[in-house]
Amino acid sequence: MTHDEMTRREFFQRAAAAGLAAYGLSQVVGGDEIAEAAAGGPIIVVASKRDPAGLARAAVDALGGMKKFVKPGGVVLVKPNMTWARRPEQAANTNPQVVAEIVRLCKAAGAREVKVMDHPLDSPETTVMKMSGIAAAAEAAGARVISASSMAMYQNARLPRAKVLKSAAVLRDLQRADVFINVPIAKVHNSTTVTLACKNLMGVVWDRGAWHQSGLDQCIADFAAQYRPQLTILDAVRVLLTNGPKGPGRTEDRGLIVAGTDPLAVDAYGATLLGYKPQQIGHLRLAAASGVGEIRLDRVAIKHV
Repeated sequence: MTHDEMTRREFFQRAAAAGLAAYGLSQVVGGDEIAEAAAGGPIIVVASKRDPAGLARAAVDALGGMKKFVKPGGVVLVKPNMTWARRPEQAANTNPQVVAEIVRLCKAAGAREVKVMDHPLDSPETTVMKMSGIAAAAEAAGARVISASSMAMYQNARLPRAKVLKSAAVLRDLQRADVFINVPIAKVHNSTTVTLACKNLMGVVWDRGAWHQSGLDQCIADFAAQYRPQLTILDAVRVLLTNGPKGPGRTEDRGLIVAGTDPLAVDAYGATLLGYKPQQIGHLRLAAASGVGEIRLDRVAIKHV
């Protein structure tokens, strides 16, 4: 890494820290403090100063290791953003090295099978999977990479907690998985301002168009209230700051991974990396009102590793 690259990375990390300080946030917890903080609110981990695979590994380790989430013989569904025919450096899809390391950690924890799945929007799907770099990286790590582009792969599910979205055709593989790990990339979005973990869940449903017609922010919140991943790992290695969600647009290297078991706490931090307060994002406010998680960052313990 060059001196200039490190300088830019440190600049953005400091900028994020300054933004979080506006919430009166206690920035760092460690060791015994993280267990103590867990009793009073959610904990997220922010990993920095490593390569993408190292960031993912450090973040998971700081949460207790993958064995905390994946049991021997289990089936894991990993949901990256693998939607667009874009190269990794364009920051429209999840970093392939991050996805591959998560697969390796799951396999090392004893997972019988790890499936990496998304519902591509660009076509042909083979081009999306190849250009994103995710298919090759995840398969080399031991995963099955599947394009969820057939209606037969979905099964209708009721959403009893929903205010608007009362049912949805949801991936069968998600409904049958032992562990669900959501691995979005942080970027801006022309309809929802940002796309982070909650928005990334749209890739496990068949009819996304219906969400736009029924009120996109509320539908995202409704679905997030029903389907909560055991682990959320936000890729902020490089973020897309304009022309999201597909780009091409302006990107910036942030060199970060944000991880936790509360998807809203992860999203709240992720919003600050894109220049927004969590309360400015409609679907995050609605999801918090539905009890999905915590977006008030002064109530979130953050561990930097």
